Amino acid sequence: QVQLVESGGGSVKSGGSLRLSCVVSYTPSIYCMGWFRQAPGRERELVAGIDSDGDTTYARSVKGRFTISQDKSKNAVQLQMDSLKPEDTAMYYCAVDNWNDWCTGKQETYQYWGQGTQVTVSS
Repeated sequence: QVQLVESGGGSVKSGGSLRLSCVVSYTPSIYCMGWFRQAPGRERELVAGIDSDGDTTYARSVKGRFTISQDKSKNAVQLQMDSLKPEDTAMYYCAVDNWNDWCTGKQETYQYWGQGTQVTVSS
């Protein structure tokens, strides 16, 4: 059982930055660690993911603004979010898929989820 704890959400003005962190109880040998987000009335979507080979994937809407990284010494994955826009407002969730060594955009692929952290961007 993998447990995930997120932190770092908050409120910021448009153009600002936030850094989300997710600490996992242990790192599987193969995995994708992803950040999803869900805004009210919208489906949950993959924002960024990093797999056990270190390959990253990003949603088109955040490419060039968000950066996912991993600190294996701390069993943590971070999401640096720059140039934030009001449309980035959502609940952000950390998730782990320990069956695949690549990242899919399908939330049903991910077995473990954090509790979520709110990100609010005002104009």
